[in-house]
Amino acid sequence: MRYLILSDIHSNIDALDAVLEDARAAAADAVLVLGDLVGYGAEPEAVVARVRALAPAAIVRGNHDKVVAGIDNDDGFNPLARRSVALTRGLLSPESIAYLASLPQGPLAVEPLVEICHGAPFDEDWYLHDEFDLLEALAASRRPACLFGHTHVPLAAARDGEDQLRVLLAGGGEHGEVTFAEGGRYVLNPGSVGQPRDRDRRAAYAILDADARRMAFRRVEYPVERARDRILAAGFPPALAERLMVGR
Repeated sequence: MRYLILSDIHSNIDALDAVLEDARAAAADAVLVLGDLVGYGAEPEAVVARVRALAPAAIVRGNHDKVVAGIDNDDGFNPLARRSVALTRGLLSPESIAYLASLPQGPLAVEPLVEICHGAPFDEDWYLHDEFDLLEALAASRRPACLFGHTHVPLAAARDGEDQLRVLLAGGGEHGEVTFAEGGRYVLNPGSVGQPRDRDRRAAYAILDADARRMAFRRVEYPVERARDRILAAGFPPALAERLMVGR
């Protein structure tokens, strides 16, 4: 089984369409979505429609999905994110808001090899940045490969022995690949489709081949200027548009 892995699309239809076109050659059998379909970008309705049309084999909610859908508050959001939430709600149909509200909480087990979550397997809103949190995530995961998003930065790490962390891939750059050893434990972030934050503005995604026990990390160019212009035209804060240009 080959899975197309999408995370943190953030209402960026230009990036999502570029990823789907680039991934066509991989001939994935199914799609896994790690949350945050909406927020920050100007095309939430188009993104929700596109994701629904993909009929994901498994999908979990992100923190922006929860707040936009009204099932969580924005207390932890900065002013830019709060403004984005208000504008995003106005661009979504009631049907799409209901869909976001229906998304399940992670982690979800997909198959014997794979589970998915948004932030961490022990807390759906937790940011996995440092060694201690990654080790906690490895200990909490229920499958050999735990896929997560939320940080917008590609990453692959493994547990070496009981408490030693081995970082296999981190941040931007060209394509990378991780092969899962028998008996190994891994946490893997494909990066963000719609708002990368590793100083590489290209859209990020991954292809996971469960039979070969391998995950390939990919980057693809997309019309970022068009995405920026959409954000400005929709009245979102200019900072949300300009950060796309530098991948931050």
